[in-house]
Amino acid sequence: MDTFDFESRIIDIPDYPEPGVVFKDITPLFDDAEALRAVVDAICERFADAGITKVVGAEARGFVVGAPVAYRLGCGFVPARKPGKLPREVYSESYSLEYGTDELQIHRDALTSEDRVLLVDDLVATGGTAVATARLVEQSGASVAGFAFILELSFLNPREVIARDYPQDVFTLVKVS
Repeated sequence: MDTFDFESRIIDIPDYPEPGVVFKDITPLFDDAEALRAVVDAICERFADAGITKVVGAEARGFVVGAPVAYRLGCGFVPARKPGKLPREVYSESYSLEYGTDELQIHRDALTSEDRVLLVDDLVATGGTAVATARLVEQSGASVAGFAFILELSFLNPREVIARDYPQDVFTLVKVS
């Protein structure tokens, strides 16, 4: 794949959502066909030979990235949703945030012990969402094959948090130090 300048399509928004924070707006990567294709292609090229049978995307921007990755890899997509959004029996996993806790769920019948799962999300910051999603995959009996993100806030050390329990490949397109 040709080198694509993902970072040039990410817009810094100072003082959002609060003073002192620089928000990294990745939506320009989604509204530009060339950029979205480059995101999906880069992730798929990295994991093309990993035997992926399902992609799990965390709500909500993980859906935007994960579904086309699943399509391109020729496998199914499983949404990891916030509580109360899925109509059948679910596995649940709580995780810590800097200001409290949150929870993700997947349908109990979405994955099997035969599945090799790629976890996809737009952003990895502290690693909490990624680890919670991986634990959901394990609850189902499936195995985690890797992690893919558009943006990594490396100054928060998410790779260290993920590596405590998951030695699998962590792939990101843009790292912010």
